[in-house]
Formats: sequence, C-alpha cells, structure tokens
Amino acid sequence: MVSRVIPVDDFDLVIFGATGDLAHRKILPGLFRRFEAGQIPPTSRIIGAARTEQSDDDFRAETARAICEYTSVRKEHPQLAEFLGLLGYVSIDAKGDGGWQELKDRMRPGAVHAFYFSVAPSLFGDIAERLASHGIADNDSRIVVEKPFGRDRASARALNATLAQHFDEHQIYRIDHYLGKETVQNLMAVRFANVLFEPLWNAQFIDHVQITVAETVGVAGRGSYYDKSGAIRDMVQNHMMQLLCLIAMEPPYHFDPDAVRDEKLKVIRALEPVAPADIVRGQYQADGTDSGYLEDAENPESRTESYVAMKVRISNWRWQGTPFYLRTGKKLRARTSEIAITFKEPPHSIFDDSGVPKANELVIRLQPNEGMNMKVMIKEPGPGGMRLVQVPLDMSFADALGPDGADMPDAYERLIMDVIRGNQTLFMRGDEVEAAWAWTDPIIEAWEDGKRRPEPYDAGSSGPDEALRLMHRDNRRWREIRA
Repeated sequence: MVSRVIPVDDFDLVIFGATGDLAHRKILPGLFRRFEAGQIPPTSRIIGAARTEQSDDDFRAETARAICEYTSVRKEHPQLAEFLGLLGYVSIDAKGDGGWQELKDRMRPGAVHAFYFSVAPSLFGDIAERLASHGIADNDSRIVVEKPFGRDRASARALNATLAQHFDEHQIYRIDHYLGKETVQNLMAVRFANVLFEPLWNAQFIDHVQITVAETVGVAGRGSYYDKSGAIRDMVQNHMMQLLCLIAMEPPYHFDPDAVRDEKLKVIRALEPVAPADIVRGQYQADGTDSGYLEDAENPESRTESYVAMKVRISNWRWQGTPFYLRTGKKLRARTSEIAITFKEPPHSIFDDSGVPKANELVIRLQPNEGMNMKVMIKEPGPGGMRLVQVPLDMSFADALGPDGADMPDAYERLIMDVIRGNQTLFMRGDEVEAAWAWTDPIIEAWEDGKRRPEPYDAGSSGPDEALRLMHRDNRRWREIRA
C-alpha cells in the first residue's frame, strides 16, 4: 500500500529555540523528511531564531549535523543540500527588541506564516507580544506552543489569557505529540469508520480499559526539571488524558477540529474525582548497578513520583461501571505504550469440557511496533474434541501496509504539516487544557499536603507492588509490560 503525499501551501516557519534539543531531535529532522517526501514546496522558508549569534551558514551546518545524527541520512544525501537552502537564521532577544525587525524583513507576503515556540513557557508571552507589536504576525498567522502548558489550572488559565491578548483561539496550536501518532489516529478510524466496534463500545460489553505508557529511561540529565513536575504532570494530565478521551468520547458529528474537541471536553468534565485508595505513586530506587530517582533528581528528600497508577471512572451513560486503569512510569521493564480494551466474558459457555473461554481483547500499540491486535477464541487445531485456545488477530502496520506503511511519518512531522494546513483537530483547545488541570489539581494538592513518600520500586520492574494490588482487589490484572 502506497501512502499519498499531499503537498502543503508555501509557508514561512519560524522556530524559536532553534538551537535547542527539541529542534535538533524532532522538528528539523521531521521537516527534512517531509521535504524529502515532496510535501514541502521548495519555495518555503524555515527560519531559526534563538539568542545565539550565528550566520545562516552556521545554522545550516548545525542543522545538517542534527539531521545526520537523528536520522539515517548522510551528508551526501542528494536532497539535503536543497533542504538546507530553505533555512535562514535570526538572532533574537525574546525579552527585548533585538532581531525582531530583521525577522520581519525575512517574512514573505502571501505565504502561510507559522511560529513554533520551542522555548520555555515563561517566554511564550514575551514572544507573542513582540510578534504582534512588531507587526510580524497577522490574523492568519499560527503559533505552536509546546508543553508544559502550565503546571496547574491557574497557571494554564493565565497562559491562555496571555496568548489570547495577541492571538485568537483558532491561531493557537497546543501540541501533544501523542496525538500525531499513526495508531492514535487509527483509533478514531477503527471506532468511527467501522460498524463492527461502535455498538460494543460501552459499559454493557467492555469490562475495563488499561492505558500504559512505560519507559526504561530514568530522569538523569533532566532531574531538576522532572522533580518539579512528576509523572502526573509530565504524562497523565496531557498524553494519557488525550488517549483516555479518544477511547471514551462520543462520536462527533463530523471529523472537524471543534467537533472532535467538544467531545473530548465532555469526557474530561465527566471524570469522577479519584479516591486516594485508587491511586498509587511510586519512585524507582537504586539497584546496586544503577542510580535511583533520588540520585538522578539530586534531591535526597524528594517526594516526587516517577510512577503513577490509578483507577478512573467516567460518569456518563456510556461508561458507568467500566473502570479505566492508567499507569505510567520511568525505569520500568520495557518501553511500551498501549491501550488495551478488555471485553466481558461470554455470559454462558456451551463448551463445558474444553476450558473456560477468555475475554476478547483489543490492544492498540502506540510504540514500539505500532499496530493493533485482537484476541479471540478459536478451536485448537487437530483431532481430540473441542478444545479452545486464544489467538491474536495481529495487524502490525509494518506487515499490513508493506514497506511504505512501515516508514510512517513521525508524530511531529504530521502535526507540523497540520499547522501549515490550518487543521487543529489533533491539537488541544484552551478550555480542554484547563478542564484537564481542574481534574488533576486536587490529586496533586492532596499529595503535596501529605507526608507519605511514593512507594519504592526496583528499576527494571513493572512498578510498585501497591499497583498490582490496585488491580487485584478488583479481581483483575495488569497486562505484562514487554517490548
């Protein structure tokens, strides 16, 4: 199967923070891959902006090194030099006036103007104000803002208000790269483009849902940042919340940005407060060969969680009585992100002597090896009677779509192209962000008011034992964490 590449309109994209890690690892390599695929017009311009003093050629050389380091491309690649020709650089003082007139002079009339804020949130307001006051941005310009979008509801609301002084909501693209993953979008296609699942997608037929985002890395190198955040701010409030919404939302009237986001917002507002007994916090500990969280965070008194598991309930007609189990953590057994929908067991088995039928399960795998897997019961092959066995109906994108499907665009590639198109479907709206914080804030406040430390767990494990008991008391079990 060959995927279609639809070129976007001619654009000028300014990347604030262009010398930073995110630009080097994701944004610039992703833009090159879209250029290589023929999606970016050769007349487009990509302008790096940062405090560092350097020339256009310096920025091109820096970008070439980043692309070669984070992709399989080599310097001799025939399209690399052509892509580098699209690049320019302006030294910018985000809190002053230096560089802004030069940036304005580089913007071309008639092109789509987009501004990527790959900087600390504390600079969002300064950059937005200067784009407006210097006449660089207009009513058709778009800005992309990275997480963290606030650290609680009050700060998120203040940040929304700051941006709203200079840009309308339809111009603001709050990026969550999880929504750019192919499998996440396929989740919507599976639900709403097939009659097979939607009639069963409710509490009558679904026993429970598990959402897992497990990482093998710790926080070494970014401990000071992470220690002020923790797993719930870093993962649950944004990435996992978005996955929960896509699983639980009602069908929108149309695949339209506001229609989709309206339904996600309804899910967030229907979330019940989480009881303390339904939450487990963990913190990885040293195992003799590797450092623990306290060493990586350089804070021996830290009570910040590197792991969190919780049982979440949604108060609406579709999901009343069906629990959603969320877990995420650092230094776990394997790196994997998946959503597992476990259906209820058959109400009656006619196969009395052939084993107990197991529940059907739909597993949506986000990383690695993106794909979907449906577990069903069949007769075990061979003579000897009716013996049942559970088998997977496996759809790995690499296998099902062939080599072109296996080489899927990175989430950032897709999302940046959506910005140029002016499509906000996969971006968070301001009220959606504030509602997510409104649900999360009481959980965090209860932790910060308490004195209990997170439960310790060994690096390379599946998390603390308390998380296992969270499921066991409901007569359920977590799925095994494996690559």
